[in-house]
Amino acid sequence: MTASSNPVFRIEPVVSLTSDVADVINRHFDMMRAQTPSESCHVMTADDLFNAGAHVFALRSDDKTMGLAALKPLDAQHGELKSMHTKAEARGLGVGAALVRHILSVGRDLRMTRISLETGSEAPFAPARRLYERHGFTYCPPFAGYAEDPLSVFMTRTL
Repeated sequence: MTASSNPVFRIEPVVSLTSDVADVINRHFDMMRAQTPSESCHVMTADDLFNAGAHVFALRSDDKTMGLAALKPLDAQHGELKSMHTKAEARGLGVGAALVRHILSVGRDLRMTRISLETGSEAPFAPARRLYERHGFTYCPPFAGYAEDPLSVFMTRTL
C-alpha cells in the first residue's frame, strides 16, 4: 500500500487483546525499550494499559491493524495519550494523525478538558513531536507524577 492509494481507516475500540493488537503493542514496547534507557522509559504493557482503565483504539485498513493509541484517564478532566504507534510499514499514510484526532475526539466525548503526553526528546522521536505540535500540543512541565528527565518531553493541549 502506498501513500497514493488513499487507504480507508476504521478506528475501533479494543475490548480484548487480540493477536493483531498484541502485535502492535509488543512492537511499540520493544521499540521504546530499545531506544530509551529503562529509567527514562514510560511505555506500558497491554496489561498495564487495560488495568489503568485506558481506552485503547486500533486503526485498521481492510483486515490489517496499522496502528494503536490509548487514552488513559488521569482524573475526570485530564487524560494522557499513551502507546501511540504506527507500524513501520504503514508510516506516511496518515495513521498517526487519524489516531491523534480520534483520541482528541474521545477526550471531548468523555468531557475531558486537557490531554497530555510524554515522549522522547531525542532525534528518533522528532516525527512524533512534530505530529503532536501539528495537532495543537504545546510543551509543558511534567505532569501526573512524571519527573524532569533530559530524555523526556511533555506536551499538553486543551480541548
